[in-house]
Amino acid sequence: MEDEDCPDLVPIEAGGAEGAEPSPSRRIPVTIITGYLGAGKTTLLNYILTEQHNKRIAVILNEFGEGAVASMFWVDSELGSDIYLDGIVSVVDAKHGLQHLTEEKPEGLVNEASRQVALADLIIINKTDLVSAEELNKVRTSVRSINGLVKILETQRSRVDLSNVLDLHAFDSLSGISLQRKLEHVKTTHAHLDKGIITVTFEVPGNIKEENLNLFIQNLLWEKNVKNKTGCAMDVIRLKGLVSIQGKSHQMIVQGVHELYDLEETAVAWEEDEKRTNRLVLIGRNLDKETIKEVFIATVREKQGNS
Repeated sequence: MEDEDCPDLVPIEAGGAEGAEPSPSRRIPVTIITGYLGAGKTTLLNYILTEQHNKRIAVILNEFGEGAVASMFWVDSELGSDIYLDGIVSVVDAKHGLQHLTEEKPEGLVNEASRQVALADLIIINKTDLVSAEELNKVRTSVRSINGLVKILETQRSRVDLSNVLDLHAFDSLSGISLQRKLEHVKTTHAHLDKGIITVTFEVPGNIKEENLNLFIQNLLWEKNVKNKTGCAMDVIRLKGLVSIQGKSHQMIVQGVHELYDLEETAVAWEEDEKRTNRLVLIGRNLDKETIKEVFIATVREKQGNS
């Protein structure tokens, strides 16, 4: 099958009575696959749909604009739909991926390959047999410089263990435990290009009020009035974090895709003697770690001091 040829759609039989509220076990996970033409994303799609995994799934193949598509399915799941967004998988061509990721765009335009990597929960570097170990390492380093949180798989002909691709639960509270481990190892990265997409992470101890966190995120994502040292507005593409909210016994997971964000309680409870803390990871352009952290602390402290 050619990479641009999509497999036939397979209808899924409806389960349960019409109009009935879907149970969590009956809801269908949606996986979004992105990647440049020729990277192997359609081959991966066909592999997922034909491999015997005994799972009820839906897969969306998306060439561009995956942020909007992700937001659509994310909002849909919040409205009690029978589907939910499970994760975003981006396929990167080991042979040509570095060229795509480092391509400079005219002022104001975002490198689409970089944005796909920034939004991804899983990166599959495909066609590794076509490059040397040195070339593969350059691609891997470039991917990691953009998205310091993402899991990376390397393969040939888009063949991967589907247990690493499906059931990611990247957009719900079930990812709380695995996210906790990830956040402990994520580091702030540096852009390969001027104004390139990078990962920024910081940690602030203590409890915060939910209204203060909302104010910080809304200023950052909606109002876009948080600027870096050069006066450029920070453009956040993806946001993830675990926070300690006053009055909550469990860790809260915060997630954002462009202007859309959500705060949800996880199954991870704070221990009585545990030091409560807030860890955030932001992926985007024009990001400045020190400034974001200062704004976060100022927003929390000012409002709490006046309350």
